[in-house]
Amino acid sequence: MKKSMLLIAAFAFSASVAFAQDLTSKKGEAYLPAAGDWSIGIDATPVLNYVGGFLSSAGGVAPTWNYLNGDQAIIGKMYKSESKAYRAILRIGMSSVNQNAMVADATVTTPPTYPNLPAMVEDQMKGGSRYIGLGAGIEKRRGKTRLQGFYGADAMIMMSGSKSTYTYGNALSSTVGVGSSHDFGSNIGTDTYGNAARMTEMKSGNTIGIGVRGFVGCEYFILPKISIGAEFGWGFGFGIFGASSATMESVGTTGTIGVQTVEGSKASGLMLDTDTNGSGSSNASLRMNFHF
Repeated sequence: MKKSMLLIAAFAFSASVAFAQDLTSKKGEAYLPAAGDWSIGIDATPVLNYVGGFLSSAGGVAPTWNYLNGDQAIIGKMYKSESKAYRAILRIGMSSVNQNAMVADATVTTPPTYPNLPAMVEDQMKGGSRYIGLGAGIEKRRGKTRLQGFYGADAMIMMSGSKSTYTYGNALSSTVGVGSSHDFGSNIGTDTYGNAARMTEMKSGNTIGIGVRGFVGCEYFILPKISIGAEFGWGFGFGIFGASSATMESVGTTGTIGVQTVEGSKASGLMLDTDTNGSGSSNASLRMNFHF
């Protein structure tokens, strides 16, 4: 009896050691994240496509480092403990562009004589855009093996907008029309009367959105501190879409110079739905998480 008890105890001890070793690599590296660890997530699809192509006759294309969602937000986590993590969502994007183009001076009607060059004036376009996305959340985790489940909630806010201005070297007149201006791609059009017009300013409507979502998911640690997983979310979102505007100048049929500012429509909306279509802070596609 005593011998049997010793055998049972020895078996239980060896099983517990084997279980513990399952959570560490042969080099003694822990598979699971610990308190104080940080994590960043990327889209796992390019990596999995590379592995699949490499193992097949198709061959592998080098994987790319992709954002988890279409909003190009950086998503990271900080582990407060082995079972609790704080999540952060961040994107601060701003762009600016200046374009200059030389056009013929429309006030000079006499052709130049060789070797003189025609008189030129300058048209200019200045544009800029911004996108700010901020979010925070809390994540709870459970599981005692390399397969971990998690759940929690995120809150988010985003703002975006853009503006372009145009200046022209040739002033419009009864004899100098819109055709004397450079076409930057979106600045030449028509006014509300159908006359040819050129834009002097274009603004997109400012967009503001807020959202709160709950999520649930799982991940498997394929290597120490590297996991593949996915999550699904469900939540509430509210957005306000401001009116766009376009200020243009044109020459009327009587030769009069006119300026018009045309505004687009405003909108707002509510959403209560799952976010597997890519909205919110993530989607249901596979992800890779790197912990350090």
